[in-house]
Amino acid sequence: MPFVELPESPHAPGIEPVRIHYREQGSGRPLVFLHGGWGYGVYPIDRQIEAFQRELRIIAPDRSGYGRSTLVTSEMPQDFHRRAADETLAVLDALGIERATFWGHSDGAVVAAMIGLKVPDRCEQLILEAFHYFRKKPGSRGFFERFSAHPEDLAEETQRLLAKDHGEMQWQSVVRRNCRAWLRIGDACVRPDGDLYDGRLREMKVATMFLHGRLDPRTEPGELERARKELPLAAMLLVEKGQHSPHSEEAAYEECNRMLSELV
Repeated sequence: MPFVELPESPHAPGIEPVRIHYREQGSGRPLVFLHGGWGYGVYPIDRQIEAFQRELRIIAPDRSGYGRSTLVTSEMPQDFHRRAADETLAVLDALGIERATFWGHSDGAVVAAMIGLKVPDRCEQLILEAFHYFRKKPGSRGFFERFSAHPEDLAEETQRLLAKDHGEMQWQSVVRRNCRAWLRIGDACVRPDGDLYDGRLREMKVATMFLHGRLDPRTEPGELERARKELPLAAMLLVEKGQHSPHSEEAAYEECNRMLSELV
C-alpha cells in the first residue's frame, strides 16, 4: 500500500508528520485525480483506470483526513481548498512528478483550479468535473445542514462505501467536517455572487475542460454560465444523463469516458 510522508501539511494543521496514501495504476503520461469532499470511495475512477491505464499513469491521493491518510478531526478551515492544493503539490514533489494533467471532481475540481492558478507550469491541462464556482450554495444548504447533523440519514449503500473508505468509526466525521466547512464558507460570504477564486479564475493560463452532468443537483443557477464567462476558451462538456459524478454513474460513465478519451 503506497504512502508518502510529508514533514507537515497546511491541510492537517498541527500534525507532524503527515502520511498520504495514494493509488497508482498504469503507465505513461501522469494524470492526478483529486477526489471530492467525501473522499475517493464514494465516486471511484475504477472504470477510467480500466479504460486509460495503458496510456496514463494515474495517481489518486487521499487528502489528509481522508481514507488511509493521516487522520484529521479538527474542523476544516474555510480555505481548505487552497490548503489541499498545497498538500497535493507536496505529494507530487515527493513522487518526483513535475508536470501532470489534473482531473478534479467536485471539491477536487476547486483544488485542481487553484493548482492551475498557482503553478500553471506544472499543469499539462485541467479537467474540472462537477465544478464549484460560487461560495454561497443556497440550493445545497439544506443538503449540507441535514448531513452535517445526521450523516446516518445517507442511503445504506453510500454509508457502506464511506465506511469502506474511511472506516466505521470515521466516515461520519468526514461527512460532517465537509458539510460544516461549506456552511461556514457560505455564511462568511457577503456577496451572493462571491466566488471561491477571489475573482482570479479569469487569470487561468492552463488549458481547461469542464466536465459536468446536466442533472447535477449541487450546481447553482447560473454557476456554469459564470464559470464559462470567466474562462471563455475552456471547453464545456455536458454529460446528458450525468448527475454529480458522471464518471462513476451507471447511466453516464460511458459518455463520460468517450469525452475523456478525447482529452487524455
